[in-house]
Amino acid sequence: MKHHQDAIGHEFLDFYRGQAVSEIVERDDGYVEPTPSTKMYFAQYRDWPPHERKAIRYARGRVLDVGCGAGRHSLYLQQKGLKVLGADVSPLGIKVCKLRGLREAKVMNVTQVSRNLGLFDTVLMLGNNFGLFENSNRARWLLRRFRGLTSERGRIIAETVNPYDTTNRCHLRYHKLNRKRGRMPGQIRLRVRYQTYATPWFDYLFVSKPEMRRILQGTGWAVKRFIDSRGPMYIAIVEKE
Repeated sequence: MKHHQDAIGHEFLDFYRGQAVSEIVERDDGYVEPTPSTKMYFAQYRDWPPHERKAIRYARGRVLDVGCGAGRHSLYLQQKGLKVLGADVSPLGIKVCKLRGLREAKVMNVTQVSRNLGLFDTVLMLGNNFGLFENSNRARWLLRRFRGLTSERGRIIAETVNPYDTTNRCHLRYHKLNRKRGRMPGQIRLRVRYQTYATPWFDYLFVSKPEMRRILQGTGWAVKRFIDSRGPMYIAIVEKE
């Protein structure tokens, strides 16, 4: 990722340095939405939503935190004595993770994750990072890869949003547009903007529980339990079949 594209990283670094920041998410249909607060990326465990606090208890062994952001989940698990590797595409985001004390962090796309990193017991995809799979075909390919880089007791802790749990007409129209384009309704194309910085456009996947189960079929993984939030977000605890 080029320096001028690292919008999220610049935002994190400025926030870490005490500056006021604001982030805008822009969708390819023109819909824009401000992120509620950058503070959530730096939140301490006590300030996490209840479903996240419950889900993090399932992390065990060596952990790969995919899309680690500013490192809040990685740092919590590191403090609990687990060995954690944080991975993110944002160079400045990884810099912030290290400044905050994360011992192992690499600039890396989810597609670059491989056995060269060693074996993991838990793959963490919180912060709605099931979305990093982008689409159902890529999700299945990556899930099979994750199977090869995890131990026999390997586990994935993945958060997403049920895209159908909405009455927002803009979102409902977008679902309809996606169906016409042959895409999943919750397959969003977006970019993040901060000041003069903008990420490249990328796909991000939101799925319902039945859709997640269908994606997992044939990958060697299965949902063991769902942990619901008070809204459309939920977390899946996924284990090897």
